[in-house]
Amino acid sequence: MKKLNKFILKSYIGPFVLTFFIAMFILLMQFLWRYLDEIVGKGLGAGVITELLLYASSSLVPMALPLAVLLSSIMTFGNLAEHYELMAIKSAGISLVKIMRPLIIYVIGVSICAFLFSNNILPYTNLKMKTLLYDIKHQKPEVSIPEGVFSDAIEQYSIKVGRKSRKGPMLYNIMIYNHTEENGNRDVTLADSGTMVITPDKRYMVITLYNGINYVEEVEKRKRWDNRDFPQRSTHFKEERFMIDLSGMDFERSDESLYKMGYEMLNLSQLQYMIDSLKINWEKSADGYLNVITKDKYFKKLAYTGDDSLWYQQSETPATSKFNVDSVIGSLTKNNISAIMSYAIENARDTKSFISQSASESHSRKKTIKRYEIEWHRKFTLSIACILLFFIGAPLGAIIRKGGIGTPIVVSVLFFVIYYVVDISCGKAAKMGTWPAWLGMWMSSIVFTPLGAFLTYKAVKDATFLELSTYTDFFRKVFDKMMKNKRFAAMVNYFMSEEKKAKAKLAAELERRKQALFNSFNSNSGNADN
Repeated sequence: MKKLNKFILKSYIGPFVLTFFIAMFILLMQFLWRYLDEIVGKGLGAGVITELLLYASSSLVPMALPLAVLLSSIMTFGNLAEHYELMAIKSAGISLVKIMRPLIIYVIGVSICAFLFSNNILPYTNLKMKTLLYDIKHQKPEVSIPEGVFSDAIEQYSIKVGRKSRKGPMLYNIMIYNHTEENGNRDVTLADSGTMVITPDKRYMVITLYNGINYVEEVEKRKRWDNRDFPQRSTHFKEERFMIDLSGMDFERSDESLYKMGYEMLNLSQLQYMIDSLKINWEKSADGYLNVITKDKYFKKLAYTGDDSLWYQQSETPATSKFNVDSVIGSLTKNNISAIMSYAIENARDTKSFISQSASESHSRKKTIKRYEIEWHRKFTLSIACILLFFIGAPLGAIIRKGGIGTPIVVSVLFFVIYYVVDISCGKAAKMGTWPAWLGMWMSSIVFTPLGAFLTYKAVKDATFLELSTYTDFFRKVFDKMMKNKRFAAMVNYFMSEEKKAKAKLAAELERRKQALFNSFNSNSGNADN
């Protein structure tokens, strides 16, 4: 039995490792394609890009691992069934459950490692990746001066190069606008040729210009706009050299503490602490909204209208205060009634605005709590997904009896897409607040658990419900049983006889047309001979 367990494990571990790295490679290429525009052209070093890919690979494990478990399970048991090794093992009196036992233990171990990875390593890599990705997105593009257009790649300078030499660093027809003084286009330099070289530490750009002229417009302030003049100073030079500071274009790292409280950057205990804290704050804010509405908005004290006789000192609580409204209004003048109505309308609008703002803020707080609750449940769903997909993949491989790469990939991708769509859709419903967080995150497991149990049961019973012959034999038996009914048999025979008559009539018509065409051809041939 130990040799059989080793054989099963060796047959499974190879495809599992292979499919895991293939899935990781495909998902990583998708990640690169998504952020390609953010990475290219910013002068990032190989170390920064490698670090980003390493953190991105860690974040893709929750998607690649279940797919690898599903695909490798189908491949392993499909190969065993296709080469009749599974049948030989069963003929020795070993059931499918005993054959799957070492792999069940192995997959449970993988699930435990997946949980530890999701709880301890993934929050750290998510924090690193989010910070690094933010820095890359906000990194300024690498200095590149194209031909024939003005470039703003260097801050406070607008540079245009007419032509670049193909054999060296020489540039021709150079125009530079200096905006360091922030006075508009009043400092312009023209040169026939020159070079622009960045120092090895990439902190400065050294610009050397030849045979040029510098125009500087000097503005003198006058009292009247019409009397202002703009004296200009021009300087001719054969060679001029100056440096531009590029320190602001260096790649800088952000403070990671700005993102460390995000829901994706916390482990299980930290998420639970944040959920409890946010719920307490939400309840306090809800009580505060209620107190403001009841005390300051709805049960507002009567305002002084200017008439001493209308001054009402409220001595009782709002719920028990009673007075005759009609008598009070009847004793007021039209001006007082109009003032009171205006005041009431203004108060109602203010209360409505406050309620709307409070509801929006409360909804935002609940949505934040939902995000943390969803992430808390996600720590467990990865591990459960690996176990569920194994109990789907292993029986499927034993039933379809196809190994290799073709059929297993098609079947596994189909089931994984269904699982992923259910998980994404239900997770979105949980984020929107339509469903509870636990239901949205566990719905995919709830849907696939009966499917895994059904497939495992069918595989243990050696069911052939996925073979085409099973369904053809079933329909043939149903048809033979229905043919025993005289009315049904007569109806079928009638339609078959009608079909035979139609075919015979069609064949006779075709033969007639063929004979007519043949006779016409013979008559035309005889006339041509005469």
